[in-house]
Parts: sequence; structure tokens; C-alpha cells
Amino acid sequence: MHIPQVDYKSKSASIDFANSLKNTGFAVLKNHPIDQSLIKEVFAEWEKFFHGNYKNSYLYNNDTQDGFFPISVSETAVGYSTKDLKEFYHYYPWGQFPKELSDKTIKLFAQMNNIAIELLQWVENNLPSDIRNNLSEPLSHMIKNSNQTLMRILHYPPLTGNEDKNAVRASAHGDINLLTILVAASESGLQVQDINNNWLDVPVDPGMLAINIGDMLQEATNGFFKSTLHRVINPTGNDRLKSRYSIPLFLHARPDVVLSNRYTAEKYLNERLNALGIKKFN
Repeated sequence: MHIPQVDYKSKSASIDFANSLKNTGFAVLKNHPIDQSLIKEVFAEWEKFFHGNYKNSYLYNNDTQDGFFPISVSETAVGYSTKDLKEFYHYYPWGQFPKELSDKTIKLFAQMNNIAIELLQWVENNLPSDIRNNLSEPLSHMIKNSNQTLMRILHYPPLTGNEDKNAVRASAHGDINLLTILVAASESGLQVQDINNNWLDVPVDPGMLAINIGDMLQEATNGFFKSTLHRVINPTGNDRLKSRYSIPLFLHARPDVVLSNRYTAEKYLNERLNALGIKKFN
């Protein structure tokens, strides 16, 4: 099984996209409007950030979750006991932002957020009527005035050979949010699990966007859309000596949105952040 590519400019793009999400939990979008040169420039700026000592001046805020998360506090995926081999930065439009960087990250966030909003509308347009009627509010309304959507800039350092034998760059996990939009990473390694539990390599071709379903969308649609399990495997050979950079955008609902009779978006988010070990609750 392979991950089909959906042409953003196709007349059937909306239907093709929703079908890909439904059938595989994932979609790869080509011919999208995000500026490819901007993506490269943003990667270059953050590479310098992660290799600079000043990154520690922007340590994350526990309450608001914006800022730099060093490897020492990296996530431990639910069901695993070993931290992932990664460091990352959470950028929110309202949050702290490194003064050493230009406004290119801010521009990329805006472009990624715009297409994420459009893709969520595509999902909504192709929902069966019974699923749509059971939503607490339309999907497109769930993100209005949300301040929780974030861009995560990820750095997976080269492997030294001294890592814990059970440590990987990112253990298998599902995302918390509604939809995740991912520009092509600097190196391969991302895999998604299909409906037959096979692991598929996600292409890193420039110009491609990878989109996956998050847990909140699964919760809101009562399982009609399944949250996508994915992971980042450790490289082998000479690739072990290379860093890997990745930039996903996590499209989040407003905290007060009722996802189901079990969860609001805020309750679900806090429960997951606590399980991941990256937010401490009193």
C-alpha cells in the first residue's frame, strides 16, 4: 500500500483529500501554495538556533508551553518509558520568539495556518450527514478564535552511539490536535501506520505537504476519522551523523470546544500533555 498524492489544484482535491484521510489516516498534498523558498530559509534559520547557545535563553514556559524544550525534557510517548531523541521549539503568535531570527517563521506560520484552515473545511465538507449532525459545532467553528494552534520546530540531533538502546527519535504516537500539517523534512525517517498496521515511509520530496488526523478529530467524529499513528525511526549508516529538522503545524480547537460527552478540547489537551511529561500540573 502507498500513500496517494493529492493535487491541491485538482477539481476533485477536496474529495480526494478526505478519502485519503479516511482510507489511510494520512494525505500527501502536492502543488500547494506554501512558498518553498520560504520553507528553506526558515529551516536554515532554525538550524543556527539549535546549534547556538542562546537557545537556552528561550526555555519553555510550563503554563503556556511556548519556547524551547531541550532534550532533557523531551516527550515520552504514551506507552513508552524512554524519552524521544529530540529537542524542539513551540511557536505561538502570542508567545516568546527568538530576537535573533527574522520574521520568516511568522510568515510561514501564517501560510501553514491558512492552508490548515482550508483543509479542515475540506474535511467538514465531506463528512457524512449523521457525523456532521452529531458535532457540537461545525469543525470550521471549533478553531475560530483559538489561540492553541502552534508551530513546532523540531531538531533530531545526530546519533552518538551512546543513546539508550530503547531510545528513538520519536516513538509511535498520535497527535493531540485536529489536523497536523507538515512541510517536507530535511531528512527521511517519518513513517505512518496504515489501516493494516503496516509502516509506510512518508516522502520528503520538496514541495510536498503531509497531513495527518489528530486525536481531537477522532474524538469529535466519534471515530469516523482515525488518529494516525506515526513515528520517526533512527537512521542507519552515515545518516546517523546527520541532524534531522522538521516543522509541523498543529491545528487546535478552542479550549472550550466540546469534542464529545467525555472531553472538552482543554481537558483532552491537558490530559495528554500530562501523559507526555512536558507539562507539570500542581
